[in-house]
Amino acid sequence: MANKKIYFASDFHLGAPNYEKSLVREKLVIKWLDEVKQDAQEIYLMGDVFDFWFEYKHAVPKGYVRLLGKIAEIVDAGIPITMFTGNHDMWMFGYLEKELGVKVYRQPLMKEYFGKQFYLAHGDGLGPGDKGYKFIKKIFESKVCQWLYARVHPNLGVGFANYWSKRSRASQSPKKESFKGEENEWLAVYSKKILQKEHFDFFIFGHRHLPLDIKLSEKSRYINLGEWINHNTYAVFDGEKLELKEYK
Repeated sequence: MANKKIYFASDFHLGAPNYEKSLVREKLVIKWLDEVKQDAQEIYLMGDVFDFWFEYKHAVPKGYVRLLGKIAEIVDAGIPITMFTGNHDMWMFGYLEKELGVKVYRQPLMKEYFGKQFYLAHGDGLGPGDKGYKFIKKIFESKVCQWLYARVHPNLGVGFANYWSKRSRASQSPKKESFKGEENEWLAVYSKKILQKEHFDFFIFGHRHLPLDIKLSEKSRYINLGEWINHNTYAVFDGEKLELKEYK
């Protein structure tokens, strides 16, 4: 359907592994946005857009002006863009909403489009396992810890965070993630559990860094969007069917 498509993308990890490679990826993302805005009804960026993001009261991380400007341009043109916080950029505190006009969500979001039910989330901390990260996430989400970190001067705070983020899989591992079986895909297991209580046609997540399209039941699918370091993958819903595609 013309001008009725919903687009989903995740895990750009801008900033990783270095400025030069990140800039190439940022320009590719902008090219993709320029193309999809032609027939987009709405665009979802599903978390870890940045490899690190922390908003101070009067300062934000340097860089990404091309992407931020493009998002503002698209929103100003009347196409809503929704962003989810990821495990790398959960410290969004209002700047992007005010400056770009986007909506930012921290929790799963349930939406209906053309009679289809969507369950949307970044995916970190959901499903079984990963207890170590779930514990760390509670610390990262603590208002007290966020307040204390905001007291650190940005030169030190952002510098330390960038050092930490360079230890992440997005910065250190050029290898593609591998599929280890549906029973070991935590977000697929999580989706099946949700289905026991409520129907959704599509579960769409990021975080996993592997493009996946798994049939959960006759009427339900789990989609993982992959990332833009190795795969450049995204999903598009045209009102009837949902496809997982690679941007070349």
